[in-house]
Amino acid sequence: MNTLYYLGLDVHKKTIGYCLKLVDGSIVAEGTVSTQRKSLEAWLRQLPKPWCGAMEATLFTGWIYDFLLPHAKSLQVAHPAMLKAISASKKKNDKVDARKLADLLRCNLLPVCYMAPPGLRELRRLLRYRSLMVRQAVRMKNKTAGLLMEVGAEYNKEKLHQAGYFRDLLETVEEVPDSVKDLLKISRGAAELFDEAQRRLVLGLLRNPLLKQRVERLRSIRGVGEILALTWAVEVGEPSRFPTVGHALSYCGLTSAQISSAGKEQRAPISKQRNKHLQTILIEAAKVAPLWNPQLKLVHEREKNRGNPNRATLAVARKLVAYLLAVDRSGQQFQPRAIAEKESRCLEEQVEMPAK
Repeated sequence: MNTLYYLGLDVHKKTIGYCLKLVDGSIVAEGTVSTQRKSLEAWLRQLPKPWCGAMEATLFTGWIYDFLLPHAKSLQVAHPAMLKAISASKKKNDKVDARKLADLLRCNLLPVCYMAPPGLRELRRLLRYRSLMVRQAVRMKNKTAGLLMEVGAEYNKEKLHQAGYFRDLLETVEEVPDSVKDLLKISRGAAELFDEAQRRLVLGLLRNPLLKQRVERLRSIRGVGEILALTWAVEVGEPSRFPTVGHALSYCGLTSAQISSAGKEQRAPISKQRNKHLQTILIEAAKVAPLWNPQLKLVHEREKNRGNPNRATLAVARKLVAYLLAVDRSGQQFQPRAIAEKESRCLEEQVEMPAK
């Protein structure tokens, strides 16, 4: 019978601290190895087999995970925020961290996090880079307006970023130094560059065979656009990872933290342990989705009548998650329930009556 070894890996940019243990906790080997591929290959040949490994999720975990996975019986990635045994330790170094990861693995106490397939991680990287391009474009547009305000130039705020208006503005604006005009041209060119880059990234993602049909199904929900559908698809990965809608809401950061002790329960603000990319796009989509979706409009009006607009937006975002998860699981186009449609028509009639 082969002995199973438990390997704890403390991953860093240039080195990996490792500790190899048996099931009884005795140390077989420990040390440090370089993250260069040749060094890892030589180190893997020396490791006794079979072994299962554990590492903490970091910026460098992805490629190391893909490199080691074919050589391991199993390889798991731990959630950094849940590794209290390491973060709360009095003595903390690479050797101690690797030992504790190995101990958590052999005792089956490792807080495992989801590791998306390599292809999906590549698409996720592209979409997150698109978000960076959007932020940079907005910064350049704000800088354009700021430069005009610094020199006291008059301009139309609504038309400033239109190509024709901006070109005419540079020709007709008075008492503006030439240096400022040069900076305005640079800012305008940078904003156009970032806008074009993000459009190409979105177009490439929409044409990707792994996402095309899935995004089309998600967009069958009225009020769900291409960016929300793409973000949901690449950030969630496999919808089966969420056993309930509540788990999906928690992952998206749409639920509050709960503190319960001695029969007393207290609700804290929205938890910071979430997927920030999904949370941001869901909140932004929830502000405009009721304009297109009668069911979401009903949810928004019901919560708004209670006196809290922010709570209404949060309720719409939660309903969007329920819709997205249902469509993603079923693999079919969205079909609203008849009761919801009837309630939506009643709401529309109530809204139209005062207008008439």
